Amino acid sequence: MLPRILAVDWSGAATGAARKIWLAECRAASDGGDVRLVRLECGRSREGLVAHLLDEVARDPNVVIGLDFSFSFPAWFLIEHRLSHAPTAWALAAREGERWLAEAPHPFWGRPGCPRPAVPEHFRRTEREVPSVAGIRPKSTLQVGGAGSVGTGAIRGMPHLLTLQQAGCAIWPFDAPRLPRAPLVVEIYPRLLTGAVAKKNAAARTDFLTSVLPSLPAHFRDAAAASEDALDALGSAIAMGRAAASFRTLGPARDRVAQLEGEIWYPAAS
Repeated sequence: MLPRILAVDWSGAATGAARKIWLAECRAASDGGDVRLVRLECGRSREGLVAHLLDEVARDPNVVIGLDFSFSFPAWFLIEHRLSHAPTAWALAAREGERWLAEAPHPFWGRPGCPRPAVPEHFRRTEREVPSVAGIRPKSTLQVGGAGSVGTGAIRGMPHLLTLQQAGCAIWPFDAPRLPRAPLVVEIYPRLLTGAVAKKNAAARTDFLTSVLPSLPAHFRDAAAASEDALDALGSAIAMGRAAASFRTLGPARDRVAQLEGEIWYPAAS
């Protein structure tokens, strides 16, 4: 049986995150037909969303969860902090993350008075390797403020990876996938899964939804057309659902860099 797919468009916002965090669930057709969207919803805080995911995996462990935030930092950051693998970085983020976000100590940047510093590398290897989409590429996890910052979401997300791992989820590529016996969690970058759609344009969002899944029920289409965050969750779930069979073929980290930095999942990589 193919796994269920849960895709989350995450938010690191200090307030109002429940309005920005969207969850989409889809099912892949075992007969080779197209995927079917089961739900598209928001309204949960980060903690509430993770609690819900734990309920879902307890009910049915044959599930793949895609989370839209960086699962680690550039390798040199872990080495400098004497962290042996990514889960130790998650634990450090749980202890120090709110201070990092408030003060932006070196090497974090983006807050007022904290310009981008000179460091060995701002990006993880996976962020450099994934293809660009209409000239758009992943941002640096070290950026915690300013336009396009993604570090806030990652730093507030990493402690939850520990929670999921301790509950028995395999976090790829740090843990080898064990579907269908254990849930699988992968890092996603929605831009790779939705393509070059102009997400800030409502008409473009509607056209994208019509083209990607013509049979999409109107209430799902209307919700995703009205929200960039909802569209990212929906588009990611559909792309993951169409590649559902490939999740069982994922292997563990390919080398030491991947053990430290993680990897962004996308269909071509699997």
